[in-house]
Amino acid sequence: MPSNHSLTGVSFIGCGAAAPETVVLNDALAQVVDTSDEWIASRTGIRQRHVSNDRESLAGFATEAAQQALAMAGVAAADVDMIILATSSAEDLFGTACQIQAQLGATKAVAFDLTAACSGFVFGVVTAAQFLRSGAYQNILVIGADLLSRWVDWNDRNTCVLFGDGAGAVLMQATEDADRLLGFEIRSDGTQNCCLNLAFKPELRELIPGTILTQGRYQYITMNGKEVYRFAINRVPDAIDKVIHQANLTSNDIDWLILHQANQRIMDAVAERLHIPAEKVVSNVANYGNTSAASIPIALNEAVRSGRIQSGDTIATSGFGAGLSWGAAIFKWG
Repeated sequence: MPSNHSLTGVSFIGCGAAAPETVVLNDALAQVVDTSDEWIASRTGIRQRHVSNDRESLAGFATEAAQQALAMAGVAAADVDMIILATSSAEDLFGTACQIQAQLGATKAVAFDLTAACSGFVFGVVTAAQFLRSGAYQNILVIGADLLSRWVDWNDRNTCVLFGDGAGAVLMQATEDADRLLGFEIRSDGTQNCCLNLAFKPELRELIPGTILTQGRYQYITMNGKEVYRFAINRVPDAIDKVIHQANLTSNDIDWLILHQANQRIMDAVAERLHIPAEKVVSNVANYGNTSAASIPIALNEAVRSGRIQSGDTIATSGFGAGLSWGAAIFKWG
């Protein structure tokens, strides 16, 4: 049963990440499609991506990332109240979060999937904060995990070079201290939905005379790269700017900018518009590619564990992608 405490603050106290061991370099992709390392790197900043094999699972990577986050925070799995899995590549359309709950041994946690593509992690953080601030729950795992290599058309050089697999997690905790989530903005624009899809293709079947059913399967990822790029460099800076003002800060108060790792050119353009210097931009897109909902927590985890991000640092983050959807949040780590 949820507790009934007064409103509390939110803190971010643990993180973790996991990715497949198999790495595909740009030069290897040049053997599959008409491309090159120079072509991919100059347009995206990506040098390699991790891809899962038939023995690996979304739940497995997500569980590993969550275990690392719990270990860092010093919180037992049995004390987790909720698990939010942000994913668009669940292996079970009924949801994967409950598999993670079982693998973790988080016996009292309610678990559910949240589907918002590359915005999913930010949406998950904002969702978790509402349960924590209300006093309903004390510890919530927010996991971003995607295995998009399974949904890529490896004959389409415009999309197959972009995506990779991985998982990242944070543990958020209710606190009586100052709220560490300083502001957020989450948005959607369904009029641009056609720009980025992993769509269902119906196949008609006559079940009995006069009764037609729609069955079928999901297709590969399709994307209008130019429109998504234009959308990102316009919407993301505006959202972050709003949140900076909401938090009564300026861009100079931001210690780190962690954007969804879609494209280095997008990250550079957003940072420039916000007047945030390049040395404050956390980027690992060269090594992972676009891991969708996993990209922000994977980048966060690397920066925390390498010592770049310290307790008390102010982080601006933004996810953006299919929907089209986008969101921004500012929080203090630790």
